[in-house]
Amino acid sequence: MARKPPTKPRKTASQKRSRATVDALVEATARILVREGFEKASTNRIAEVAGVSVGSLYQYFPGKEALVAAVIDRHNEEIMGIVRSALTEVADMPIEKAVRKLVSVAIEAHRIDPKLHRVLAEQIPRTGQLKDVEAFNREVHTLVRAYLESRRNEMRKIDPALATFICVSAIEAVAHNTVLNHAEMLSEKTVRTLVDETTRMVVGYLR
Repeated sequence: MARKPPTKPRKTASQKRSRATVDALVEATARILVREGFEKASTNRIAEVAGVSVGSLYQYFPGKEALVAAVIDRHNEEIMGIVRSALTEVADMPIEKAVRKLVSVAIEAHRIDPKLHRVLAEQIPRTGQLKDVEAFNREVHTLVRAYLESRRNEMRKIDPALATFICVSAIEAVAHNTVLNHAEMLSEKTVRTLVDETTRMVVGYLR
């Protein structure tokens, strides 16, 4: 049985210069994944595009799988930062307004570098990042459930855990498939229609 390549960094960059090196390596990995694919993302190629030596790369990362994992972490953190902010913002909103905001934010968050998003969706199982993605999902579910619990007087009688699962799954499916189906080519009018229809679906379910 083949040994799984390590996906954790060798060490954390603490100095400004070393952080700049790590940033350059992660950004170079992302560019190569989008333009050339995983198979072409060798450590030599990544170092070349980043403008650093292969020796410097190996100071921080054991191999390309660890660099891909770092790209996934950075991309997920960017998306989750937007989602967390939105969930805080909607805390005092009525259901229809809150759902519309969450749908809009979910689609916009998934449209951040959609080509990279598509590539990373394929690489998450390869790099063992499913646990991190599941942790993000649990956080989203916890926050959405707390919101729905606070709005029970606006909803039909329904189990909050089930309602949370269905709402999050529906919104995530629309946002994710928007990206998979050439999100960069969608017009703003189409995006608004997606938001309108998804909001109508979710609010109709809750009420």
